Amino acid sequence: MNDAAGEDTARMRRIVRVRGRVQGVGFRMDAASTAQRLGVGGTVRNLLDGTVEADIEGPRDAVESMIEHLRQGPTSARVDGIDVRREAARGAVSFRITG
Repeated sequence: MNDAAGEDTARMRRIVRVRGRVQGVGFRMDAASTAQRLGVGGTVRNLLDGTVEADIEGPRDAVESMIEHLRQGPTSARVDGIDVRREAARGAVSFRITG
């Protein structure tokens, strides 16, 4: 069943852009490890503007936990802020680093 926004109530997908000192500090590896532990699918990549983008999908509680983790990042990172965008779920089940 879909809600008013067209999003499956059991699964959700979010695109998260993370700003700060997030490249060259193990952020993507930390995100991939956390995604695996939480059971979310998707990708994480460095962007040319110095941010990191995570495309995460899974059960609502797991995705929300992943977003909270991205707000902090690993101890070597400094997260200045995040932007979160809703997207329709696509069925991603594995998580990988893409760039």
